[in-house]
Amino acid sequence: MFKRQTTGSVVCVSCGYLVGVNDERCYHCGRRNPGLWGFAPAIRRLGHDAGFVPFVTAFCIVMYGISLLLSGPNITTMGGALDFLVPYQPVLAVLGSSGYVPVLGYGRWWTIFSASWLHGGALHILFNMMWVRQLAPDVAEIYGPGRMIIIYSVAGATGFLLTSVVGVFLSFLPFLQPAPWTVGASAAIFGLLGALVHYGRRSGSRVIHSQALYYAVVLFVFGFVMRGVDNYAHAGGFLGGYLASRVLDPLKPERINHLVIALGCLAVSILSIVASVVFAFLGR
Repeated sequence: MFKRQTTGSVVCVSCGYLVGVNDERCYHCGRRNPGLWGFAPAIRRLGHDAGFVPFVTAFCIVMYGISLLLSGPNITTMGGALDFLVPYQPVLAVLGSSGYVPVLGYGRWWTIFSASWLHGGALHILFNMMWVRQLAPDVAEIYGPGRMIIIYSVAGATGFLLTSVVGVFLSFLPFLQPAPWTVGASAAIFGLLGALVHYGRRSGSRVIHSQALYYAVVLFVFGFVMRGVDNYAHAGGFLGGYLASRVLDPLKPERINHLVIALGCLAVSILSIVASVVFAFLGR
């Protein structure tokens, strides 16, 4: 599947036009190294998202399974649909749960990167993965897979950072309280919606802009109605995704450095989980 092509023509991973496998620049969109050293065909076979959606789905399911396994008899199985197969909170803390307690109380700042890969229940992970599968391919189609992964990662981090910072100043409120502990991919999902909203404004596409904004508003309202929803993380994720998409500019072609940065984002996320586990066992 990942066999390298050394001769002939390939399809540019940014614009889809034919280029020489060894061309330094795409003559249509201007992307440098459009053949990606001969691996462009293999990457395109992964789909427009470069395999990110199945990776996110599989990794989140694995982490959820590990959290259930480590929770043992402390798994919550009763109390309603939202409380079905809920991992033990201390286990989620060990694996990298974020919020103002771990970030500002324990100094575990890296959990703003790890929390997106953890989930607090069966319905929680089910709905989040459904939204990832719905939105990520569309964002990748517009921005390219590298920039989509960057937006997803930045949005998750800004979402958990906002809910952590707000916890210092607004934890006394009887409503809209920030989360002391929080997990889930929803902050990153709101970032994908923010990126689509920005693309609609940037390109003049009212359909994309209005539909993405509609989804965001509906999910925000849903978050206010349902208990246990981290609305600050959603707001921070939407803002982070919107601002990241402005910097990345969807009307310009994706560059090779975007893919490199995307790989770095994924590496940071995985390392943040490792760091959480290590520091937990060290008692820090």
